[in-house]
Amino acid sequence: MKQLRIAILGQGRSGRDIHGAYFLTAGEKYKVAFVADPIKERRDRAEKEYGCRAFADYADFPEDGGIDLVVNATPSHLHVPVTLDLLRRGYNVLCEKPFAQTAAQVDEMIAASQKSGKMLAVFQQSRFAPYFEQVSKVLASGALGRIIQVSIHFSGYARRWDWQCCREFAGGNLYNTGPHPVDQALQLLDFPDGNPNVTCFMDRVNTFGDAEDYVKLILTAPGRPVIDVEISSCNAYPSFTYNIMGSTGGLKGSLQEMQWRWFDPAEAPEQRLIKTPLSNAMGLPMYCSEPLLWRDDKWETANAGTFDYATGKLYDTLYRRITEGTPLVVTPEQVRQQIWVMEESHRQNALI
Repeated sequence: MKQLRIAILGQGRSGRDIHGAYFLTAGEKYKVAFVADPIKERRDRAEKEYGCRAFADYADFPEDGGIDLVVNATPSHLHVPVTLDLLRRGYNVLCEKPFAQTAAQVDEMIAASQKSGKMLAVFQQSRFAPYFEQVSKVLASGALGRIIQVSIHFSGYARRWDWQCCREFAGGNLYNTGPHPVDQALQLLDFPDGNPNVTCFMDRVNTFGDAEDYVKLILTAPGRPVIDVEISSCNAYPSFTYNIMGSTGGLKGSLQEMQWRWFDPAEAPEQRLIKTPLSNAMGLPMYCSEPLLWRDDKWETANAGTFDYATGKLYDTLYRRITEGTPLVVTPEQVRQQIWVMEESHRQNALI
């Protein structure tokens, strides 16, 4: 098995606690060879944890380092310029989310990737989350009938005062948390040949910065369900992650468990429209009521490390892409639509 040599840019909560932590458990597939971080304490720790070489600047990486993949886990506002520079230097790049702030920036990175002949990938690991895989499986079964609305809520109550609540650093809930639910929403909307209609409301509530911490995003497209995405830091009573309405049933659930119910229309009582007042057998007024044969099912994740599971599955796709040339599952072109949605959302809330 070929072992890929990895360079990680950044040793913060993403570079160390997500990517670095995964590589320490990835077996023979990956080896962290280099780390770049401007903070000396982080460099010293990385050398001990990974047995790698650490530099203050990735520009100091040796040209003969044999790097197979660079993980760009720099702060959000640096994702685009650093990714462009890495591609021009001839590296395969995995960029953390948010991928960019505008669709034009995504186009520029795709063009740089094509020119260099190097892979450009995006860390949208929640596409592989067990709960989202289960949601997709239920919808694909057709049991819920025609899907009318999909509500996705990544909400809770929290105050924030770090750099990720500042617009100058591409902070705010939509860029920080939003890439996960918005990516899932667009997968379920399944409208690849154009951009959806976007209605977005933002607010600042509990943040100490100038970026939004409340987002209500509605996505619609012809012949598609209404998609309701909420990313709120002011929801003291979060009740679900997913709530799906269909013509023959529905689903609700969280990251750990969900349940759904449905009926078979062929087994439902035959009805016809009656425009005159309804009466029961005693001639008394009555309301429409019928017995439906509901079927119920439920799911609980068997994997306590949901986040690690999704990370591993995404990295498996990258390994196959680099070693076997298989296509990417999460492509920059797909993520471009997500960035366009976010760009339009910010345009509609320019004063927030």
